[in-house]
Amino acid sequence: MSDVAAAVRRHTTSNLKQAVHRNGTLSREGAMERLFTFAFRGLVYPQIWEDPVVDMDALAIRPTDHVVTIASGGCNVMSYLVAGPAKITALDLNGAHIALNRLKLTAVRTLPGHKEFYRFFGSADRRDNVGLYEQHIRSELDETSQRYWEKRGLSGRRRIGAFSRGFYRTGLLGSFIGAAHLVARLHGCDPKRILKATTREEQREIFEKHYAPVFDSFLLRRIVANPASLYGLGIPPAQYRALAGEEGMPVVLKKRLETLCCDFDIADNYFAWQAFGRRYDTGSNPSLPPYLQQRHFETVRTRASRVDVRHQSMTRFLHTSPGASADCYVLLDAQDWMSDVDLTELWEEITRTARPGARVIFRTAADERLLPGRIPERLLSRWTYEKSRSRVLGARDRSSIYGAFHLYTLRAA
Repeated sequence: MSDVAAAVRRHTTSNLKQAVHRNGTLSREGAMERLFTFAFRGLVYPQIWEDPVVDMDALAIRPTDHVVTIASGGCNVMSYLVAGPAKITALDLNGAHIALNRLKLTAVRTLPGHKEFYRFFGSADRRDNVGLYEQHIRSELDETSQRYWEKRGLSGRRRIGAFSRGFYRTGLLGSFIGAAHLVARLHGCDPKRILKATTREEQREIFEKHYAPVFDSFLLRRIVANPASLYGLGIPPAQYRALAGEEGMPVVLKKRLETLCCDFDIADNYFAWQAFGRRYDTGSNPSLPPYLQQRHFETVRTRASRVDVRHQSMTRFLHTSPGASADCYVLLDAQDWMSDVDLTELWEEITRTARPGARVIFRTAADERLLPGRIPERLLSRWTYEKSRSRVLGARDRSSIYGAFHLYTLRAA
């Protein structure tokens, strides 16, 4: 491993330990936390699982806005450029996610056009994608990201080669979906069946007849009883407990899958295509993340320079930022990982750096407010919780895997 790669790996691991570890090494909970940290060091999300259309509606991004967001797989960072903010700061503790974000930003600037860009990140399984990387992207990519994508695994193949074999089948999430498909097939269920449905009535019929019974099986119940089974979704032990609640994980997962299967038209839900087809739709008018849509390509290309990608936590970044310097904060589900002390420190910095009218959005595994009783009232009272709006927006989130969506707005001083 090169010195640069080793430094990135140490930085990632150190940040993850700080975010996740809450219990002693010798306790069962502590062992599970350390197993998660080990699993999370590599690529987790080849695609982010928060709906950017909902995000942009909630944030109402303006031309002068500075958006501060957790980067994850970069789909939403790229898609926010369609709304035209003045600046986006994308932050992540995971070095693989940083490399993926920088690859996307470099690719949209250097590839000849939308056809090649879509081939690389939309299809993500074409043999000539490696040629596109070598010819157009590599020389413009920063050294750290270049080293990441060109590192060879145990198979002897470079990581960049995943874009010629099926990138969305990689990472912890890709492996998790693959394992879920295997379990479904062991129960006689074809996961791809629902992709052929033409009406919501047909979608529900397929769910009830083919998918729902799998959740009553002994095998699935045994598998999901272990918190490690959901590491592929990037869910640490503390978040697992919040997600399972009193109902138990099989019931919760069944409800979330029912929403994904039945509440949105399959033809308009690229999250369902990734879940059941492990790819995007290839039809004449496919559902895609905004950044991959042809009509937005030139806009995203022109505005790509507005994104600043950083390998650090949001709290650390905000701590070094001037007061009143940001307008929109996107926390994804990161707060489900945090202790009360961590939450308070984060919201101290959000409140200090927020400009008048600032908006904060985040999601939670369970259907809960999360913040009341956990951060001081002096902080919480500075913000208005948009309860009705949050419910409406949450119901529109096509990914369907979270318990709730939350929108807070800064109150006038």
